Amino acid sequence: MNAPLRVPSPPLKATAGPAVLQLRAVRKSYRLGTHEVHALRGVSLALRPAEMLALTGPSGSGKSTLLNIAGLIDAPDAGEVVLRGRPVGHAGSREATLLRRDAIGFVFQGFNLVPVMTVAENVDYPLFIAGVPPAERRRRVAAMLDAVGLREHAQHRPDALSGGQRQRVAIARALVKRPALVIADEPTASLDSHTADQVLDLMREQGHAHGAAFLVATHDARALGRCDRALALLDGALQ
Repeated sequence: MNAPLRVPSPPLKATAGPAVLQLRAVRKSYRLGTHEVHALRGVSLALRPAEMLALTGPSGSGKSTLLNIAGLIDAPDAGEVVLRGRPVGHAGSREATLLRRDAIGFVFQGFNLVPVMTVAENVDYPLFIAGVPPAERRRRVAAMLDAVGLREHAQHRPDALSGGQRQRVAIARALVKRPALVIADEPTASLDSHTADQVLDLMREQGHAHGAAFLVATHDARALGRCDRALALLDGALQ
């Protein structure tokens, strides 16, 4: 059986302090043939340490583009991305890769686990890539698997787990490197209601435990009650 999730009962608040992430008047357009799509139209927001922010909006509203820019996968056409007080929106490819490796975690709807690796190996992989010494990696992986209630599944492969268990592994993998920011793209879309509630509470709990800020793109109304606040995008602009 899985170890029980340690879920806090009262709502938790983001800590005060400088913003982990700021978007300042960010614009992004794409050209599809002869048609120009304005994906983001001057979006500005700030995300504080340990804050969990829900980003809502219909398909085509610009959520995926915003996540890609916040996660340094793409660069804005105009405006600025500031991560931990440092402008990074137009970082070069190598610098952006290092920032994603060291400061940003990702949680996806489809989990994106490596199927030939065990649970422990999937969680360990970001630490291996970052060059963390083996003894420290083992300690941090064991602690994260305890935190997400999957210690007994450490040597299982992802195909032996339920959807909720796989998403817990993905959360552990995102947080094990102690990122400042976690980007979560529809993290509950493929989960049943009970499992989705557990995963959302786990994200909130672990975000506060580790000081990570979460930017959560979601269509799921269940996520809104577990986030500190929500912003709505429509046609590339915040409402």
